[in-house]
Amino acid sequence: MSSEVSARRDAKKLVRSPSGLRMVPEHRAFGSPFGLEEPQWIPDKECRRCMQCDAKFDFLTRKHHCRRCGKCFCDKCCSQKVPLRRMCFVDPVRQCAECALVSHKEAEFYDKQLKVLLSGATFLVTFGNSEKSETMICRLSNNQRYLFLDGDSHYEIEIAHISTVQILTEGFPPGEKDTHAYTSLLGSQPVFEGGNARATGMFLQYTVPGTEGVTQLKLTAAEDANVGRRQAVAWLVAMHKAVKLLYESRDQ
Repeated sequence: MSSEVSARRDAKKLVRSPSGLRMVPEHRAFGSPFGLEEPQWIPDKECRRCMQCDAKFDFLTRKHHCRRCGKCFCDKCCSQKVPLRRMCFVDPVRQCAECALVSHKEAEFYDKQLKVLLSGATFLVTFGNSEKSETMICRLSNNQRYLFLDGDSHYEIEIAHISTVQILTEGFPPGEKDTHAYTSLLGSQPVFEGGNARATGMFLQYTVPGTEGVTQLKLTAAEDANVGRRQAVAWLVAMHKAVKLLYESRDQ
């Protein structure tokens, strides 16, 4: 991939919306799959009372819109200003109590797990039913739209084209192994929380534009207990969080 194409993918611009300043992708097609669209605000004329405590709006009790859900609340029920990175806001924005709680939880993903995914880790990669594995570095692209696999060859897997993710785990005590179907991004399987298990690899199924059928690959962390393995396990845990975030926000 040329530096020009990479720069175009990662380019951003500052825009002003009714809710505040946002740093968004310059080209909409390169937006992050973790991003959320701004909600349509409920019109002021339809907001007679707070949608949380039912307080009547008047000259003293002013109405406010939650920037995440777009509903109307009084100041007491919508007083928190919380970072909302999934909508690319530059500054913390006003949110209702329920939305603020969700945004606080998502902030941990952006502060910790996302950085791990962008840094990447080394895995043994097996494509399809091949018996051969290749050592490759797997990382999330800067615009968060692709998984990059780099070794003797370079592969790009678009997150939007991944249909199934399985986290391979090793339970405790050692030797008690399980393969957990984590979730299907396009299906309706429940999310696997992990429990008392250690991630050892990941199985992906995805489609390649212009081809028929589904392609699959398996990532396996190296067996030796060194820094590389710890990084690989941390990357798998971060990917677990990322897939869960995408799965739970499909209907948002």
